[in-house]
Amino acid sequence: MTTVAARDVVDVLLTQHALIEEQFRTVAAATRKPQRKAAFEELARLLTVHETIEQELVHPEAADDTEPEVVSERVEEERRADEVLAELFEIEVTDPDFPRLLQGLKESVLSHATREERYEFPRLRHAGTPERLRELADAVTEAFATAPAKLRTADDPVAALAAVRQQVLEAIHAAGDTAGPDD
Repeated sequence: MTTVAARDVVDVLLTQHALIEEQFRTVAAATRKPQRKAAFEELARLLTVHETIEQELVHPEAADDTEPEVVSERVEEERRADEVLAELFEIEVTDPDFPRLLQGLKESVLSHATREERYEFPRLRHAGTPERLRELADAVTEAFATAPAKLRTADDPVAALAAVRQQVLEAIHAAGDTAGPDD
C-alpha cells in the first residue's frame, strides 16, 4: 500500500510561489484596464499575504539553522519589492511605465523566490522535525486562508495592503504557539 506523505511548509510555500508567478502572467496578459487592475490588485494581495507569512513564521524558523545574512537578505528583498509595489499603485495600469515596473517587480520577486528555494528552504527542511514542518504548513495555510479575499483599494491602496498585512498577523497570532518558532 502506498501512502501519501504529508505536505510540509516548504511544499506549501512552493505552491504559493507558483501561484504568484502565475498571477504575474495574468496581470501581463490582461489587455483591458478593469481586468488588469483587478489582476494587479490580486497580485498585490497575494504578495502581501505571502511575504507577511514568511516574515512572521518562516524566516524566524529558518534563522535558527542558517547564516544570519541569508534571512536578512531575503527580508531586504521583500522590503524593496514592497516599495516597487507601492510605486505601481501610484500610477494607472494603463500608464506607459506600468509594464516596465511590473516586469522589474516580477524579476525581483522571482529571483527572491529562487534564492529562498535554494538557500533558505533546504535549511528549514533540514533543521525542522517533520512534525514541526507540518505544524508550520498548517499555520501558513490557515493564515493564507484567513487573509481578505479581495484588496479594498478604493481610497488608499497602501493602507489597504497594510490592512491585509495586519489581518494576516492577527490570524497568525490567534493561532498561538503552533505558529511561533519552537523554543
